[in-house]
Amino acid sequence: MKRSAELTGLSHDHHTALFLAMRLRRSEVADVDDAVAAFADYWATTGDHHFDEEERVLLPALPADSPGWKEACARVCAEHADLRARAAALDALRGEQRVAAAQELGARLSDHVRFEERELFVMLEQRLTPEALRAVGEQLDH
Repeated sequence: MKRSAELTGLSHDHHTALFLAMRLRRSEVADVDDAVAAFADYWATTGDHHFDEEERVLLPALPADSPGWKEACARVCAEHADLRARAAALDALRGEQRVAAAQELGARLSDHVRFEERELFVMLEQRLTPEALRAVGEQLDH
């Protein structure tokens, strides 16, 4: 399914996040610092703001009584909190602990992005009127 123009900017962020998640998942002691640095740069420039936009604009876009929406929103919020905490914890870790934490962060980030692309965004695109979807797009900073 082709992504709506209104959500394309977020999907582009997701593409970058998936690439960085792969680097984190595949990291080893020799390259974990590079993978973490690349992720940290993305997080500082795009990732945290991306989460804020989703929480501020996307999650309120559908009513809570829309089938499955309340549960999807709860999952997004819980995963955002978990990913934020894991990202913040990376700096304090070294060696094998850092590798394990980076790999777990990468796996969780990948799963989160895939959920949003395959389920959350699809719900929005299918349930919002074209006008409401356009309004969502106008509220996004992308």
